[in-house]
Formats: sequence, structure tokens, C-alpha cells
Amino acid sequence: MACRDSVGLPYEVTLELHRDGTLYGTVGERCGWLLVRLARGVAEARADYEAQWPDPDDRFPEEEELFAFRYRARNGIVSGGELRCQLRTIPIWIPAQQGAVGEWRLTRRAFVEAWGGGGGVGMRAVLTSAELAAFVEALVTEAEECLAPEKSGNSTGTR
Repeated sequence: MACRDSVGLPYEVTLELHRDGTLYGTVGERCGWLLVRLARGVAEARADYEAQWPDPDDRFPEEEELFAFRYRARNGIVSGGELRCQLRTIPIWIPAQQGAVGEWRLTRRAFVEAWGGGGGVGMRAVLTSAELAAFVEALVTEAEECLAPEKSGNSTGTR
């Protein structure tokens, strides 16, 4: 959803999380710039052929926590939900094949976790860098649409 200035013009976004069509939480006040930066960082990491990770699906920006969006009321109280993304390195055992010895292979995955504002129910998705890139690009596209003036001629861009 759009963050609006004193005259009603959209200038940034806040994310509304929905689960099964119901509002789950509101997070990340004015997070659009961070989403754009993250989308660029994931794309650059995936394209880095000299990276230590040979599989592009294991390539992410070097931070351990890519984002942590929470809802903060004007009085500074944190409530209303959380959306965060942390990188984890996961060892996977590759069994022996045709006389070769089995070995451990390290992979990296993004753990995206969402917590609603009430009830303590959380959701988790484990994503490759390609899947994270698609997710963040979809958020950026939706944010850009949210900030674009309406085609109906409404100058405030309200929806």
C-alpha cells in the first residue's frame, strides 16, 4: 500500500501481508527503496561467475539477513507483523555413486519468514536465489504500480 504525504500523493510503500485472502500483517514502512536495492543485489550476485558458489541458485548478497520488516506505530511500538529473510548454509549429503565416495555439498538458501500481528502463527518459505529474485521483483513491480498515478486522471493516485 502507498505511503502518502500531507497532500495525499504517494511517495513510498508499506507491505500488507495476506494469508488466504485475509490481512495477516502490515510491515516495512517506506521499504520500497530497500526492495529495489535487494533486487539489484540478488541479480548482481547471481551474475557473479567468479563467486565462491558455483551454482547460481546458491549466490546471494553477502549479508546474513537480507531484510527484516516490522510494523512500527507512530509511538515506536513494534506490532502488526514481521517479514524477514535470512540466509542459511545447508549441508546436503550426496551418496556414493558407481564406486565413488559420498560427499557433503553446501548449498545456500533464503529463509523467508512471516509472522502475523496476532496469534503467533508464522509461515516460512525456503528459496533459491532465483526464487528470491522473482519474489522481490514481484514486490518491486507491485510497489511501482501502487505509486503510479491512476489512469483515471485522479492526481492523488488514490485507489
